[in-house]
Amino acid sequence: MGLADALLDLQELTDRLRRECPWDREQTVATIVPHTIEEAYEVADAALASDDAALHGELGDLLFQVYFLSLLLEEREAGTLESVARAVHAKLVRRHPHVFADADARTPGRVRERWEALKTEQEGREGIFHDVPETLPALLEAQKVQRRAAAVGYDWPDLTGPLKKLREELGELEEAVADAGEPAPETEPDPASFHELGDLLFTVVNVARRLNVDPELALRATTRRFTGRVELAAELAGAAGEDWRALELEAQDLYYDRAKERLA
Repeated sequence: MGLADALLDLQELTDRLRRECPWDREQTVATIVPHTIEEAYEVADAALASDDAALHGELGDLLFQVYFLSLLLEEREAGTLESVARAVHAKLVRRHPHVFADADARTPGRVRERWEALKTEQEGREGIFHDVPETLPALLEAQKVQRRAAAVGYDWPDLTGPLKKLREELGELEEAVADAGEPAPETEPDPASFHELGDLLFTVVNVARRLNVDPELALRATTRRFTGRVELAAELAGAAGEDWRALELEAQDLYYDRAKERLA
């Protein structure tokens, strides 16, 4: 079976499920999109874990989401799977004139610059921050907004600027916390601390962008390392006959450091 046959079989299966499965018949864009987002995250997890078998399966799940949402478009006479495929094909050709025409873009950075310019020149998008989805995770939204600003020249010339700004924002947050103190659990934050922490996070994203680090992926990786170390620290304490949860912070840190060494 070739690629065309496999893709056609999946389309026919999607059509049949929509007709004959009680669950699939009831689905709408609003009910399917949460599954689409979940599948995209599962693809990312598998890819970052270098788990090729899992990635193979998750890509299939995500592909089915594309088929199903395209079918919902077709039911509203707003498009088809074919028109979706042809539209993205045309868009990719249009946005890669350095491949399909005579434009000059010898570096990845130049390709990104041309990409943003083409959106405005050829697709009629208006404004610097056109088409930034409000549903994006906050870190990704900040990253995308900063890239749009950089595309029109509003950016530091090198990493020195954002690093200096990062230190400034940290100092301003420390000042706000010194003035307001630490709030009680489950209470509203101090407005100044809220504002300064947002500025600090936005600047961290800017530093990440300049380092070619995806802040969302970096934070997820750090969170996974932290959970793994804490779980192992608790196991090490248990093996030594101690309840890690009942230990003082200093003792917990000793087990955490041992776990960190083992998982390095």
